[in-house]
Amino acid sequence: MAKHKSQEKSGNQPDNEKTKNLHSHIADASGEFMTTDHGVRINDDQNSLKAGERAATLLEDFILREKITHFDHERIPERIVHARGSGAHGVFKLYNSLSTFTKAHFLNDTSVETPVFVRFSTVAGSKGSTDLARDVRGFAVKFYTQQGNFDLVGNNMPVFFIQDAMKFPDLIHAVKPEPDHEMPQAASAHDTFWDFISLMPESAHMIMWAMSDRAIPRSLRMMEGFGVHTFRLINEKGEGCFVKFHWKPLLGVHSVAWDEAQKISGKDPDFHRRDLWEAIESGAFPEWELGVQLIPEADEFKFEFDLLDPTKLIPEELVPVQRIGKMTLNRNPDNFFAETEQVAFHVGHIVPGIDFSNDPLLQGRLFSYTDTQLIRLGGPNFHEIPINRPVVPVHNNQRDGFMRQTINKGKTSYGPNSLGNNDPQQAKARDGGFTSYQERIDAKKVRARSNSFFDHFSQATLFFNSQSEPEKNHIKDAFSFELGKLKTVAIRERMLGILTMIDKKLAEEVALALGLPSPKGPQQPINHSIPADAKQADFEPIVLKSTLKESPALSMSNTVKNTIKTRKIAFLAADGLEADSLDTVKKALLAEGAVVEIIAAKLGEVKASDGTGFPVDQSFLTAASVLYDAVYVVGGTAEVLKGEANAIHFVNEAFKHCKAIAVDQQATKFIAATYLSGKLPKDASDETILNEGIVMEADPARLAKQFIKAIAQHRFWEREKPRKVPA
Repeated sequence: MAKHKSQEKSGNQPDNEKTKNLHSHIADASGEFMTTDHGVRINDDQNSLKAGERAATLLEDFILREKITHFDHERIPERIVHARGSGAHGVFKLYNSLSTFTKAHFLNDTSVETPVFVRFSTVAGSKGSTDLARDVRGFAVKFYTQQGNFDLVGNNMPVFFIQDAMKFPDLIHAVKPEPDHEMPQAASAHDTFWDFISLMPESAHMIMWAMSDRAIPRSLRMMEGFGVHTFRLINEKGEGCFVKFHWKPLLGVHSVAWDEAQKISGKDPDFHRRDLWEAIESGAFPEWELGVQLIPEADEFKFEFDLLDPTKLIPEELVPVQRIGKMTLNRNPDNFFAETEQVAFHVGHIVPGIDFSNDPLLQGRLFSYTDTQLIRLGGPNFHEIPINRPVVPVHNNQRDGFMRQTINKGKTSYGPNSLGNNDPQQAKARDGGFTSYQERIDAKKVRARSNSFFDHFSQATLFFNSQSEPEKNHIKDAFSFELGKLKTVAIRERMLGILTMIDKKLAEEVALALGLPSPKGPQQPINHSIPADAKQADFEPIVLKSTLKESPALSMSNTVKNTIKTRKIAFLAADGLEADSLDTVKKALLAEGAVVEIIAAKLGEVKASDGTGFPVDQSFLTAASVLYDAVYVVGGTAEVLKGEANAIHFVNEAFKHCKAIAVDQQATKFIAATYLSGKLPKDASDETILNEGIVMEADPARLAKQFIKAIAQHRFWEREKPRKVPA
C-alpha cells in the first residue's frame, strides 16, 4: 500500500487531526516572490524609503514599519536582542564645557553631577546564556539630566553590520539559533549567520571587529563604548556640528583568549556580571571618560567615507577624541528585575542641544525602540517605571493605558484649551523647548543608498592592518573556528572570497585551516542589497585604497598598561609555605589595588612553616586559572604542590593563556613538573620580565615589584604562537 506524503515526512508515523489542521498553515517560500504580511509583493526589501539617498527615513514606509513591528514583537517578555545584561548606577561629571557646540545643560555646566544608569549586555544570547560568548557588547547609558533623560545607546564596537534599519530583522534572524532546531545558543558559528554575512559585503568591517579580541572582553570594566551613529550637537545660536561619542575605560581595553573564554563559560557563565558587581561592592568603582569627535558641518564631505554610514568609523588620527568628562559607576542595583531588567533605553531619548543625523540605521532605531518597549514592558507607560523616570517633572496630555501610575488633576487633557489655562503650555526655544535642527532635504522619495555607502572594504582592511601580530593571529583563528563549524561548504567558500577583498594573506591562511583551496576572489554578484529592478553594476562595491594605512587606536596592544587595579591574582599555597613570601607579595599587590585569593587543595587554612595560619579562599575544586589574571606560586610549597595535579594544570593553563606568572625561587621543584620547566628567564631584569611575563626571584620584595609590572601588561601574547601548551 502506498504511503501518504505526510507519513513519508514524519518517519512513517500515521497522520492525525493535529497534523491535518496544520497543513493549511504551512508556508514554503521556495520559488516565491517576497510579500508583506498582507500579500503585497515587495520590490525592495533592502532599503528603507527616504527623502533622498542621504536624507531622513519617511514615516510612510509601511513596509519598514510592518517588518520592524513584527520583529520587535517576536519575543516576550525577554528582550529580542541584548537579553542578557548587567546594570549599575553612577554619576557623570563634566571636565570642560561644550557650550560652544551644544546647549545641552549637562554638557555645559562643570559643577553638575549627572546621575546615570548603565546597562551592559551581550546581543545574540538569551537571558540564560554565558557572559563569554563571542559577541558584540551593548553599552547603554541613561543620563538623568535636568532637561530630561538622554540615552546614549551604543556598543563596545564603533561600527555595525548593516547600513539600513530595514536589514536589522534579517541580521538578528540570521545570528539567532537556527529555527528548525534552536541551536546554537549565543553563538555566531553556524550556517545561517555566515550565509547572511557572506551575501552582505557591507558587513565586512564589522565582522573583522567581531572576529577580533574586542568580542571577548576581559571585563565589562575594560571595554570601550561607542555611540556608533553620527549625531549632531546644536548650540544656542542654532548652529550644528556632527559628533561621534566614545567611552574610554581608565583601566584600559583588555580581552581574554578564545580558549579561555570557552572554559570560563563552563566554570562561571556569570563571569562578567560577577566581576562588575564585586568591583562596585568592594569600592573599586569602574570609570570611563566620555570622548567626542567633533566635525564641523563644512567638513561633512571631506573624508574618504560617508559620515552617515554606520559601517564606518572616523579614525582618531583624522579627528582626535576630546575627553570631556568622566563617568563613575558607584552603586549596584537593589533589585535586578526592577532596575536592570525593566530599564528602557531609547536612541530617541535626546535633550535640547543633541539631535539626529540621517544615518538610515539610526532613523530606523527611532521607531523600533518605542515599539519594542510597548510589548516588553506592558504598554505605553513604561516611562513611569521608577528606573525609567526622569529626575524632572513630566507634564503632557498623555493619559491612561496599562499600568498608569500618575494621577492627573484637572478637567482638560487636550490642547489648545480654555478650561485649564491652556496648560501644560508649549515651551519656546528660549525656555529650553526642544527644537529640531533645520536641515535642507532632498524632496525625492527613493528606496536607495547613496553611492558613498558602497565602499565596504577599505576600513575593514585598515582595521586588520592596524592590529598587532598576535591580534591578527587571533582574527585568523576566529575565522577558522567559526567557518569550521559550518555544514555548508559553499558558504565557507563565499566568505573566503569576501576575505580576499580585505586581506589576501588572511583569506589564504583561513582557507588553509579549512582545507580549502586559496580563494581567487568573491562570488559575483557580490552585493545583494540592491533593488529588485536595478542594474547590478550600479551597486557594486567601491574598492578604495585608504590614504591612512594604519590607525594605532584600533589595536588593543596600544591601550593603558599602567595599573593592576581590580586584577585577580591567584596565590597557589600549601602547608609549609613561607609566611614572609606570602605576606610581602600580598601586601604589595593589595597596595596597588589588586585582589588576592589563596588557592589550596582544600578549604580551611594552610599552615606556614612558622605555624602561622592563612585562610584559604578557594580550593582547586572550585577555582580555575581562567578566572584569574595572574598566578603566584608561594615559596615553601614546592614539595606539596608538585604532587598536586590540579596545581600543575593551573599553572600550565595560565602559561598557555599568556598570563603573568611569579615563582618563588624555592618553588623550582614544582616548576620542574610544569610546562614552564626550561622556559624560565635566564635573568631577572625588568626587560626580560616585560618580554616574557614570568618572574622568578628569591627576594619577595623584588619579586613583588617585578610581578606588578608584569601583571600591568595584561598578557604576553608573543609567547602564544611558538609555545603551544596542551593545558
